[in-house]
Order: sequence, then C-alpha cells, then structure tokens
Amino acid sequence: MNRLWVRLTLAFGLVTLVSMGLLTFITDWQAGRHFRQFIVQEVQTSAGDMSVALASSYQSAGGWTDIPATLNAFYDSHPTDNPRARLPIMVVNTGDVVVYDDRNQRVGQTLSGPALTDAVPVVVDNQTVGYVVPAIGRDAPPAAGEQVFIARLRSTLLIAALLAGGLSVVAGLVISRTVAAPVARLATAARTFGAHEWQHRIPEKGTVEMVEAAHAFNEMAVSLEQAEAMRRTLMADIAHELRTPLTVLQGNLRAMLDGVYPLERAEVATLYDETRLLGRLVDDLRELALAEAGKLTLNVQPADLGALLSTTVDNFGVAAETKEVQLSLEVPQRLPWVKADMDRIRQVLFNLLGNALRYTPQGGRIVLSALATEQEVRVTVSDNGEGIAPEDLPHVFDRFYRGDHLAHFEGNTGLGLAISKAWVAAMGGEVGAESALGRGSRFWFTLPAV
Repeated sequence: MNRLWVRLTLAFGLVTLVSMGLLTFITDWQAGRHFRQFIVQEVQTSAGDMSVALASSYQSAGGWTDIPATLNAFYDSHPTDNPRARLPIMVVNTGDVVVYDDRNQRVGQTLSGPALTDAVPVVVDNQTVGYVVPAIGRDAPPAAGEQVFIARLRSTLLIAALLAGGLSVVAGLVISRTVAAPVARLATAARTFGAHEWQHRIPEKGTVEMVEAAHAFNEMAVSLEQAEAMRRTLMADIAHELRTPLTVLQGNLRAMLDGVYPLERAEVATLYDETRLLGRLVDDLRELALAEAGKLTLNVQPADLGALLSTTVDNFGVAAETKEVQLSLEVPQRLPWVKADMDRIRQVLFNLLGNALRYTPQGGRIVLSALATEQEVRVTVSDNGEGIAPEDLPHVFDRFYRGDHLAHFEGNTGLGLAISKAWVAAMGGEVGAESALGRGSRFWFTLPAV
C-alpha cells in the first residue's frame, strides 16, 4: 500500500471518480434545468395561442361568459400529441381574480404576484382584459416520456462514468508502473553500490527527467568508483612509503642487536634520518588531509609577493650555481600585493624550484616569473629540462604519482605537488602545468590580487 505505483494508481482513480461524479452531476442538473425551460416554453406557447382565442371570445361576448366553449373549440381546432398543449389553465381578469379554472379549485380567488409569473395577457383592442395562467408552471414535473428520457440519460451518464473510471484505473496502473520503474531501478542501483559493486550503471532511458536522474547517478557512480580506486591506491602508496623507512629501521636495529653493526654515532644518525623521513611523510599526509577537508588553518593577509620571489631566487642561487644551471627572475617593477599565507607560498615555490632544479640538466635554464592582472597574480616556474610525458602530465598533482621517467629523489614523499595544489586552492588560487618531453616544463599558480 505504501508503494509509489499503488499510490499513483489510487490517485488516478480518485481524480477520475471525482471528475466523473462532478461531470455527471453538472450534466444532470443542466438537463433538468433545460427540461424545465422546455416545459415553460411549451406551456407559454399553448397559453399564447389560447389567449388569441379567448380575446376573440371576450370581444364577441363582451366579457368572460363563454370560456369553456371557447377552449373546447380551440382544442378541437388544434389537435396535437403534445401533452403540454392540454395542461390545465386559469383565466384571470385585470383585478387578478380567477374567473375560470379547469380544475374548479380557485375560481373567485385572487392570485398573488408569484402565481402570475408565467401569465400570458389577453389583449382586446390594444388593451389587456385578462390573463391566461397555466395551472402547472415552472415547477411542473416532466411528462412520462420526458421522465423516461431523463432516466435513460442518467443511466448513460452512470455507465459512462463507470467505464471511464475503470479505464482510468487501468491507465493509471500502467502509467504509475512506468513512472515508478525508473525509481525502483535507482533504488536497486543504490543498494548495489552499497554492496560495493562499483561498476553498476543505470540505463539512461524514459522521460527527460528520468534520463537526467539516471545520467546524474551514473556520473556520481563514476566519481565514486574513481574515488574508491584512488582510496585503495592511496592506502597502497602510504603502506609502500611507510614500509621502506620502517624496513631500514628494523633491519639496522636488528643488525645492531645482533652485533652485525656497531652501535656508533654514524649508524644512529642514519636511523634518525629515516625517522625524519617518516615524520615528514606523516606531516605531509596531515596537511593534505586538512586542506582537502577545508580545515587547514591559513594566515592569509596582504603580502608583498615580489619580495618573496626575489628572496626565493637568492636562496636557490647557490644550488643553481653548483649544478651549473642559470636561474633568473622576471618580475614587473610594480607587482601588486596578494592575499596569501606567505609561509606556505614559500614552500610552494621551494617545491616548484626544487623540482625544476632536479630535472634540469647541467647548462639548462630556469625562469621564475610573475604576471599581474586586475584580479590575480600568476607566478610561473619554467625550465628547459627533460619535460613530462603527455600521459603523465594530467597526474603530476596526484598523490604519490610516479611516472616512468619521474624518479623520486632521496627523501621525497611524493606529496609535494599535491600539497602545493591544496594550499593554493585554499587561498582562492589555481595551479597548472604545461610540458612536453625534451622541451621542458612550466608550472604555474595564481593568487588573488589585493
């Protein structure tokens, strides 16, 4: 009873029954009203013909002395099968006193205004000398034949209402099942997803709304499937990243306990470096999780980005000279201030410049530049290094992503670019990368201008 198709079917049936009931009532009421109008019209037509005969009789007799004979002669001269043509009548003088009554019930009585509603005047020499009043007026019941016709009309209306109601219930059942079927498919798909069957999809067919709902569900399914795949990959990558330093720690500690390695300061320092790598990995994962959850605490305020860019180039100057790579800064003289957390933007720049130095060969060139618009400042790190393959480029900001030619340097956690992207997005900016194998790379990010 609580199913959608049952409710829709009942709703169709209820609406149809109410509509047919209302239609039957209005039709019956209109038929009765028109029949009453028909009765009045027939009576008044007959009374009008009688008034002409009575006017002639009144003029000949000089009064209302020969009414019965006049009416009999009228009926004889106007033969008809219409029962309304011989309805009882009354003749009233100008004083509203009944001077003739077919039924001999009200002779001598004075009629009131409502009783004279359907009166037809008797005119002699342009003067009204009396009235012909039908003894049965607007409230007269239909004749036998008329009653049979009305009864048949009502029976026909009732049969039509029942047939229409039955057909509407059947049509409502079909339509409701058709409408409810996509909803049922959607519920089945949701339960299937609840059982972790991520490949399930809904056929995109039916009405426009149902197609849109199915399409939206399928898009959500693709996103969930991708998210689940990323979650599993992330878990595997985290396990892999943690396993390496832990294996080193465990192996070295076991070797020290077994006396294979001497317990010296250099060996302890090596183990300490591995713990630092673990600490950086945990910190990076925490930063990334907070950024993606929108709970990262930032100290965003107006800051001089130009000064930060100049300082960063100076800090990397020695490393660039050591590797014999040319590092230059191209910034307008008046670079607008930006709204940003300068500490984290400094780390973003360190990540980008560090990667550029790592993958730029000896004799190469790295350019740190900035370009300002009214709304934002765009910072770019360009190099002419080995570049990134087209299949790897869309994934350079993914967590733990490793392209075949992108070997991680010692101590790298594989989260630097992913964290940089999350930080910049949290400040209202965007990040991107452009590259081609053998032609270098260009990484950029934007920040809102003050």
